[in-house]
Amino acid sequence: MSGGRLNGGRVTIGLVHGAALLLALGGLAGTLWQGLDEPGHALAFGVLVALGELTRRGAQRGEREPAPLAAAGALAYALLGESAGRPTTHGVLQTVAVVVAAGLVGSVPHIARGHGPDRDQLALRVLTVGFAALCFQPLYNAGTLTARIGEGPQYALFLLLLLLLTALCGAVVAALLRRARQHHPYGPLLRDELRALLGIGSAVCATGAVMALGVAVAGLWALPVFAVPLLLTQVSLRRWAAVRTTNRQTIASLARATEIAGCTPPGHARRVAALSRAVGRELGLSGPALTDLEYAALMHDIGQLSLVDPVDGGATAPLPAAEQRRIALLGAAVVRRTGVHEAVARIVEQQADPYREQPLPARIVRTVNAYDDLAGDRAGGALGALERLRLGTARDYHPDVVESLARVLARGGVTPAPPG
Repeated sequence: MSGGRLNGGRVTIGLVHGAALLLALGGLAGTLWQGLDEPGHALAFGVLVALGELTRRGAQRGEREPAPLAAAGALAYALLGESAGRPTTHGVLQTVAVVVAAGLVGSVPHIARGHGPDRDQLALRVLTVGFAALCFQPLYNAGTLTARIGEGPQYALFLLLLLLLTALCGAVVAALLRRARQHHPYGPLLRDELRALLGIGSAVCATGAVMALGVAVAGLWALPVFAVPLLLTQVSLRRWAAVRTTNRQTIASLARATEIAGCTPPGHARRVAALSRAVGRELGLSGPALTDLEYAALMHDIGQLSLVDPVDGGATAPLPAAEQRRIALLGAAVVRRTGVHEAVARIVEQQADPYREQPLPARIVRTVNAYDDLAGDRAGGALGALERLRLGTARDYHPDVVESLARVLARGGVTPAPPG
């Protein structure tokens, strides 16, 4: 079953990448064959896209790298009808060619540093821009759009609706790619993508429409005016990413404190966090809830630092319920002093409660922690640990969480954290 799912994921990725590659090659070949219409406009929007790629922030592994200026500039070029009151003549193929070429130029410094754009991101950029241009350029160049809609507020509304449709299609494809690579349920992944549209995605779509309308009235001089806010947005994204990275490193350091003190085995907290995140995805968690779960899993054993007598081997699963509860309360008190989200402290606090009284994140941490403890005692290994968890579903572990953990492990689990 896992092999079939893996092959299906490869087929999905291959189809998406193949479609993007064909569209990009067709755009470049068509533009070279027919020549470049309105070189000044192509150069101006190309520079805008390249600048956006140059200034995009670095993302953590597995995350998308926001490039709002490049995305907005590409969409604006796809939806450009007039420039300073004069109709433009570039079509779908030239739009794709300019965006692809500019994106590659802007990515050269990142590639030289070994941080080139992800292939999924490149495919998404090409497909979304091609979709927007295909929906707009033929109608505009044929005169159908202005004849039926006119040039008033309804024209601006049409652009916004088209951008919204483009963003929705992009979210669907992005979730499909993530599903193919991560093998998590599609629904939560799509919710993550749609949630992103409410933030930076909505700003990109709105700015793309305003850029196209601004150039239609004021010409290419409108581009620098609208580029400045998005450049500032990218600066804010960099700072936000730095703060988030610092928080994650602080939490990881706190989690390692139990290992350094000899309270838990090396790598235990990171293994529990990685598996908990995968199980949370399997059970439909996404967004901030998934981040809170990961942080709580990293710090789930931090209460052991407050114990006078350390737990033998650091394994809390075999302890009496009262002792597990005491360690969880001590850990929650420590977590609250770190200043992280209150939800993280509650998960740590509730991990030792009876599972029928626990919220889903606490059930996950309890189950995955027990699995890592039991699998590490070498009495049966992973299969033996899973069997003992299944036997404990009547009282200690929620059956759905145990089965979700089994499915994650059957797919190969997650990449184990290096010890120490």
